[in-house]
Parts: sequence; C-alpha cells; structure tokens
Amino acid sequence: MDKIKKASSVLYKIYLGIGIFSIALMTCCVIFAVIARYCFGFSHKSLEEFITTVFAFSTFWGIGICFIENEHVTIDSIFEMFPKWLKIGATFFNSLVTLIVLVVMVKFGAAYALKFGSQISSGMEIPYIYMYGIIPVGCFLGVICVLVKIGQFAVSLAKPAEEA
Repeated sequence: MDKIKKASSVLYKIYLGIGIFSIALMTCCVIFAVIARYCFGFSHKSLEEFITTVFAFSTFWGIGICFIENEHVTIDSIFEMFPKWLKIGATFFNSLVTLIVLVVMVKFGAAYALKFGSQISSGMEIPYIYMYGIIPVGCFLGVICVLVKIGQFAVSLAKPAEEA
C-alpha cells in the first residue's frame, strides 16, 4: 500500500509541476509580449496564439488539481450549516455531477477536435487538433482525478465503520 501511495504522490507532483510550468511559461510569454508591444512596437500573432493555447491548457489541466485539492467553487458558509449526513450526500452528489460533466466534455471535445482539428492555425501554423485536443485531454485527466477523489471519499467513509 505504501508503494501505491508513493507512486500516486510522485504522479501528483509531476501533474502539479506541469501545471505550474504552464502558468510560469504563460506568465513569461505575456510579460515578453507586453514589453515587446509597448516598448518596441513588436507584436507577433504566433506568440499571441501560443499564449492563448497555454492559457487554455493551464485551465483544462487545472481541473483535476482543483478537484484533488478541494479548491473548486463552493459556498462554504452554507455547506458548513448542513448536518454531517447531508454534507456526505452533497459531496458525493457534487462529485457525480462533476464526473458526468467531464465525461460529456471528453466526448464532445474529442469529437470537435477530430472534426475541425485538421485545419491549420493562422498564428503558429500547426493543426488545430493540438489546440482543440486540450479540451478532451484535460477533461479526461479531470475524470481520473474525480474518480480518485471519489475512491478516497469512499475509503474515508468505510474507515469509521471498520474502527467500530
């Protein structure tokens, strides 16, 4: 069991590291683009398209991170007033709804990427499948993260029963 925990910890650190790197890359590119545009009058459509692509990547990549870290949007003040059994039910319901939405996004995101992905972008001049493919890939990773979180939730519910 310790090997599984270590492996999952390493995988999560890699996953988080890729997310951090994408945000850092986007930040550096934005700073460079702003300085180049306003100080030197230089603007390049490839860089602008790259920034937009990295922004989309970091957004869809971050879905799983937010779910694992419980950093998704909730109204805590209302949630904390619920009795424990209702909190458990609401958490499980929210996880299922999130899972369904992500599965739908994977399905339709993949269909969209495959249908329109052969077109060439005007900025970076690469097939759009690399940009549109961010949606199903990010949502698929989100599905995995939600399933892991549901598994952790189920284990945490089973532990008190075992201890009794």
